[in-house]
Amino acid sequence: MSDTNDFNARTIAEFRAHHGQVGGNFAGAPLLLLHTVGARSGAPRINPMMYLSDQGRYLVFASKAGSDRNPDWYHNLIAHPDVRIEVGDRTLAVRAVELLGAERDAHFAEQARRYPGFAGYQRATERVIPVIALTPLEGTSS
Repeated sequence: MSDTNDFNARTIAEFRAHHGQVGGNFAGAPLLLLHTVGARSGAPRINPMMYLSDQGRYLVFASKAGSDRNPDWYHNLIAHPDVRIEVGDRTLAVRAVELLGAERDAHFAEQARRYPGFAGYQRATERVIPVIALTPLEGTSS
């Protein structure tokens, strides 16, 4: 777990130092920082992740690299859907809603088309990878 925490800490620092841009595996990809509250612990968490822009919403994918379990941040969003994100130099308050059915499928297919690794993640697991829409709340940009 320490390796993951170290990777996330480095990615977060680079994101903030370079106005939302990072190198390495995320070079050129749309990236945001998701601020959640632990579902059980109540502790604040920050996770860097790729997103797909969709008519003012930010879609994120609970892939966990094809694990058979959803990532912790997914459970945090289900428990506490009103959260914040950092996109570039902006911080936005957003509400998280899980997409289902055909809407979920269409957006996941588009993400997999743009970034084929996501298709590989879905093939690696029997679970349906959740797609979460993060919709900005009015008057929250800073």
